[in-house]
Amino acid sequence: MMRAARITGIGSYLPSRVLCNAELERMVDTSDEWITTRTGIRERRLAEEGQATSDLAVVAVERALVDAGLGPADIDLLVVGTSSPDMILPATACLVQARLGMSCPAFDVNAACSGFPYALQVATSAIEAGRASRVVVVGADALTRHIDFADRATCVLFGDGAGAVVVEAAEEPGVLGIVLGADGRGADMLRIAAGGSAAPATPERLAAGEQYLTMNGNEVFRFAVKVIPAATREALEASGCSVEDLAWLVPHQANQRILNTVGERLGIDPERVFSHVHRTGNTSAASIPLALDDLYTSGRLAPGDLVALVGFGAGLTWGAAVVRWTKARTTKEM
Repeated sequence: MMRAARITGIGSYLPSRVLCNAELERMVDTSDEWITTRTGIRERRLAEEGQATSDLAVVAVERALVDAGLGPADIDLLVVGTSSPDMILPATACLVQARLGMSCPAFDVNAACSGFPYALQVATSAIEAGRASRVVVVGADALTRHIDFADRATCVLFGDGAGAVVVEAAEEPGVLGIVLGADGRGADMLRIAAGGSAAPATPERLAAGEQYLTMNGNEVFRFAVKVIPAATREALEASGCSVEDLAWLVPHQANQRILNTVGERLGIDPERVFSHVHRTGNTSAASIPLALDDLYTSGRLAPGDLVALVGFGAGLTWGAAVVRWTKARTTKEM
């Protein structure tokens, strides 16, 4: 009999440094009204000077372990979804593992803003196959390190943060179904050109700003509002559920206009489409677990609730996971 997987702990971390729209007005040619109308974002959090993606992830994992009532030695596998690793190598997961005193295998998954559902698939598969009993899944990014704050098209969007869940073997499934996808033909829509083997970060490339994130916003919007509803329906069908069964849709927090359009196309009550993008901005792979933890700690997520976690990002990639929530509320700070 195949083993099942369920989420037994969750934790998150947002840096304390807040960048509000009024500050951006002084940095680039933009306005609070323009940013809010186009994106719904009012503020975002930035990693402090000297604070790396691994630092954000460590706090989120510590909080998730406490929530699950476990210690570092109890974990069989650590998977970190990130597209802003501390360095090209070693993996950020190995840095987190060492900081927490873990001894389990640890590696990164880079599916950009879809990193969390991709990493959750790895964890669920390992548990169902009997290769692991307890896995920590992290979504963590400090993408503002790769943002040109003179580019108003991107600097208003992104923030930093981390979220983590503990996934454990169980008799009754909590993770019901996961659907992943990718279309590399859209690779140029959202990318950081310099820093890899194709375009090493030479002084010339750095001077040209190729180390910064670039995005075709209109095309990404069209992609997102098409793929999120489709992936959500596919994951629900694979789970034997329907849109009407959902208590919550927790999409990648990229843009409020995207969230509104997705909710309309799925026919979901806006009150059931969770959003806190106004205070976090787009935190990439951290976005979904941050939102899920906010929903949980605020008391709006109850045991038995059916939740769809849906992301999209560079690659182009997408992923949707349908989860039956099993944890009772605890109170802790984000």
